[in-house]
Amino acid sequence: MQVVITGVSGGIGKALAEYYLEKGNQVIGIGRNNTIDHDHFHFVTCDLRDLDKVKNLDLNLSDEPILLINNAGVLGKVRRTVDQDIESLQEVFEVNVLAAMIMTGKMAALENQLTIVNISSGAGKNPIPSWGAYCASKAALDMFSKVFYLEEQERGRNTKVYSIAPGVVDTKMQTTIRAVDEENFSQKQRFVDLKNMGQLSNVKEVARKIHRMLSLAFNEEMIICSVRDLVD
Repeated sequence: MQVVITGVSGGIGKALAEYYLEKGNQVIGIGRNNTIDHDHFHFVTCDLRDLDKVKNLDLNLSDEPILLINNAGVLGKVRRTVDQDIESLQEVFEVNVLAAMIMTGKMAALENQLTIVNISSGAGKNPIPSWGAYCASKAALDMFSKVFYLEEQERGRNTKVYSIAPGVVDTKMQTTIRAVDEENFSQKQRFVDLKNMGQLSNVKEVARKIHRMLSLAFNEEMIICSVRDLVD
């Protein structure tokens, strides 16, 4: 199986890449910075905000099954909508939604057996003030996952599609959230408390759980899911 992952410079993306490398898979990582050195790892430099470059990526894939993990995501400026700027809003949707849609379309154009994993968020289902763009982008990613699954069914393809919420994970994004001025983010203390109480998940454990979800028998009800759905 060939594993293609966006956003591999750190966090969940890097943990997923390392997990699948340990399992002996060929992994293609896409992003702006490479932090992985492995014989079975191929890094492709691409700023996912540049949608033309995303569309024209040449990944040199074989005819083996493909697992595409659209992991790359940005939070954007944590501001109420009245204080937002168009550049931040645009970046969030370019990276979180449009790049994922383009990557998915590129894979769907191939004849390979295909599994799509979109890394979503509970924020796509639960509104959080000052996260308007992020919440909306993850809700869009969930709906796109459902639509793409139906499209693949219409094409007679048994493509598995998941939009997985990883929970609250100890990443750089969480560090950024805790550094925001409380004047702009009313729920800041909640995230500070999660860190202080040791409630943030480890990226390696999240990577393991995501793989475990993919190993379960797939049905349409599993498209929108969360690692919290797993019972250890």
